[in-house]
Amino acid sequence: MKKALGIDIGGTKILYGIVNENGEIVSEVKKTFTPKTADAIFSTLKTIIDEHYTEIEVVGLSSAGAVNLENTKVLSSTPNLPDGYNQIDFSALCDKKVYVENDANCACAAEYKNGAGKGFNTVLMITIGTGIGGGVISDGKLFRGAKGNALEVGSMKIFADKRQKCTCGRYDCWESYASGTGLKNCATKGAKEYPEFRESIYKDKQPDEITTYDITDGIQKGDAYSIKVFNQWMEYMYVGLVSLTDIFNPDCIVISGGMCSFVDTEMLEQKINAESVVTDVKVLRATTGNNAGMIGAAVLAFG
Repeated sequence: MKKALGIDIGGTKILYGIVNENGEIVSEVKKTFTPKTADAIFSTLKTIIDEHYTEIEVVGLSSAGAVNLENTKVLSSTPNLPDGYNQIDFSALCDKKVYVENDANCACAAEYKNGAGKGFNTVLMITIGTGIGGGVISDGKLFRGAKGNALEVGSMKIFADKRQKCTCGRYDCWESYASGTGLKNCATKGAKEYPEFRESIYKDKQPDEITTYDITDGIQKGDAYSIKVFNQWMEYMYVGLVSLTDIFNPDCIVISGGMCSFVDTEMLEQKINAESVVTDVKVLRATTGNNAGMIGAAVLAFG
């Protein structure tokens, strides 16, 4: 069975390991710190590839940012990676095939091949962390759009009247309401507007001091304000997901990312299927975890 070296390039660490064609990790997963310059990142990646050169047929790289159609470069500048990163030609790392893809697309491929989406024909992947990313695979093929930049779902507008500014500078992007940042925004707004805040365990805090951790902890403690904030956050998540369901008609939606453990997937599935105009969808939590980028990059590199 063919093997690929899967490498996940993050802002603080690089994860890597050998993955077979079934999406199974067949080696120890190793990690190293992400260097602070683009040249040093290139050198580190080359060292990792050289170390495993004789064991593999292809190399798959997962990275934040928009990737070119040739899957050789990250086109957009990424705030958590150094200047010059988008100038790296990853194909120059090795004389074997080197394939780079956006991290959300890689996560989608991992879940489709050997995760929660295994066995489904069309999988919509939504990654919920500080922001929101997305990917779609149907009939085994990744949907990339005209220039490889498709599924920037976090930038989808959910209101038209400029209610809340997003970190990108625009107004009312979905991720400003339904991401980890969105949960904090809901908490701040709720502290100013919900009468439950006056009796909350956080009543002595300033609205902008309340964190996402406060809300998740408050739910465990039965705090009415925290529960109301969380329910509003889930409502915003549902609004985006039901629209995406109507557009892509997936068999399965997989929720991943740092916030996925807090998501009520059963509630989302019920609400989406009650409202959507297409066939019913399953909503599941991702299972490949921190290895998703590495696995997905390897799977996609096989082509």
